[in-house]
Amino acid sequence: MPSMSCTRKLIIAIDGPAGAGKSTTARRVAERLGYLYIDTGAMYRAVTLAALRAGIPMEEGALAQLLPQLRLELHLSPEGQRTLLNGEDVTEQLRDPEVTRWVSLVSSFPAVRRFLVEQQRRLGSQGGVVMDGRDIGTVVFPNADVKVFLTASLPVRAQRRYHELRQLGIAVTEEEVAAELARRDRLDSHRSESPLSCAPDAVVIDTTGLTIEEQTERVLELVRQKCNTAAELGVHSSREPRVSGDAHGSHR
Repeated sequence: MPSMSCTRKLIIAIDGPAGAGKSTTARRVAERLGYLYIDTGAMYRAVTLAALRAGIPMEEGALAQLLPQLRLELHLSPEGQRTLLNGEDVTEQLRDPEVTRWVSLVSSFPAVRRFLVEQQRRLGSQGGVVMDGRDIGTVVFPNADVKVFLTASLPVRAQRRYHELRQLGIAVTEEEVAAELARRDRLDSHRSESPLSCAPDAVVIDTTGLTIEEQTERVLELVRQKCNTAAELGVHSSREPRVSGDAHGSHR
């Protein structure tokens, strides 16, 4: 197995549908590399939560007026990424069923995607990041150093998400979760702005029969290969990793 010998900090993009294992895998890869993990899905959920709290129509015009009032921050903690909305930690509320119900629609609006993509690019611009979502390798960072597309069968994804929600104390059936995932797949794949799709140069990993550690190791192997190729070519970069930060580009 190649050794890890990077002369620069990479941008690692992990895309895929809900329940494919993106967040857990991306978080572990970031921990192993000492990189910043950015969960872009949490950013879309935070906007959705803000819209629900404001009681506005889930329409692009209303959301476009709300966006300038929002300050999103991402912070690292021993428990993982924490998401702050206008200074309030809303990490737990982001998995609320009502947020889940509306997030695909909210994220389909071009105004919302442009607002958040700009912030995501600022957060990852210096490298040293593992970013997961649905359009990281195709839209946010089309020139990412490593691109991965995780997928899994719908029954397996539903089972994973069901157990995750149960651990959060959310009462739901596995059948309801499967139906919701199928609905989100349709919305995410057919929206006009940044639809869920696999970049032509992404490596597809089917996680249906894999453990989290196996998923993590497969991504790390791609990073090792990239690092050694860069070392052989004498590639250098002045990019420095970011430790934590907010969605406006500052890091603390």
